Amino acid sequence: MKPSLPAQPNHIAILRLSALGDVCNLVPTVRALQRQWPQARITWIIGKGEYSLLAGLSGVEFVVYDKSSGFKGMRALWRELENTRFDVLLHMQQAIRASVLSLGLKADVRVGYDKARAKDAQHRFTQRHIAPRSNPHVLESFMDFARLLGAEGGPLDWEMPVPPDAYDEARMISGEAPYLVINPCSNVRLRNFRNWSVEGYASVIEYAWVQHGLKSVLTGGGSSQEREIGEQIEGLCQPVSVINAIGQTSLKGLLALIDGAHAVIAPDTGPAHMANAMGTPTLGLYATTNPQRAAPYLWRDFAVNAYPEAVRTFLHKSVEDVSWGQRVRHADAMDLIKVDDVIAKLEALLAYSAEHPTTGTTDES
Repeated sequence: MKPSLPAQPNHIAILRLSALGDVCNLVPTVRALQRQWPQARITWIIGKGEYSLLAGLSGVEFVVYDKSSGFKGMRALWRELENTRFDVLLHMQQAIRASVLSLGLKADVRVGYDKARAKDAQHRFTQRHIAPRSNPHVLESFMDFARLLGAEGGPLDWEMPVPPDAYDEARMISGEAPYLVINPCSNVRLRNFRNWSVEGYASVIEYAWVQHGLKSVLTGGGSSQEREIGEQIEGLCQPVSVINAIGQTSLKGLLALIDGAHAVIAPDTGPAHMANAMGTPTLGLYATTNPQRAAPYLWRDFAVNAYPEAVRTFLHKSVEDVSWGQRVRHADAMDLIKVDDVIAKLEALLAYSAEHPTTGTTDES
């Protein structure tokens, strides 16, 4: 017999360790739970890097798990929470490591994904499951957890915490001139293939400078690949049009830099969703992943969408014939994105944002 869901939860646990974009997409679910049960405690078990991004999120107690610590770190976390029992555990990480971690947590009821959306047999580690839904955005899948508990709909709200020193950090990088943020690289992973060409980025940077007087601030992590790509882009641009800040920002500093930008351009990577969370106009570049599932939620209409063409070209199928989460793992897929398409979307995005200043919230769809 399935355990009952609490009508009035007193202590809710969220298990979502990674990644940066996903934890940003999960924040509106937290806000929906807080609106429904303002007195409930919310404990979020989160990865170390992701915590550095969300630290200070109002009304949330964080328990940090270092994903590199393996089973030793799991046992330490279990000891930390051994005297804590949750009314409900929202198991929102589809990975076997997270499911094993969940076994050491005490909860009256464990909620996970429906069987169709569950990966790594995650549904076997949970007792109740969110309702099936066809072709949802990642953010909508997260919101389904709040709906299952009985939280009512409302505005999608982030209220991301950014301390004053992060804005000082951002101003040191950007100066006073108006600017775009371009985060050219996604995570450095095997067969990722989400990055656009350096020539494409350089062309857009020069266009933004000549036509709009907007400098472009390059951002990203400190990996050798990201630094090399940043240097290549910088080498193709006029020095006055670009600031290379790759590897030079903290995550909070990046949030502040994004907050001050006229717009953000990025492929399928965390900073695109950070920009979405800050309410900054965001232009996503998509060919290897489906933007209907993974683009910055508030700015899906402004994503460059070469995914259907990539599916046809490299998988020899139509979008309707592949699974919703299907990726196109081909090194040439992002070359389907053309400079003129990006410039056209940038013009539309800048025009729209000038006419409709965003607040970072929207009614739930």
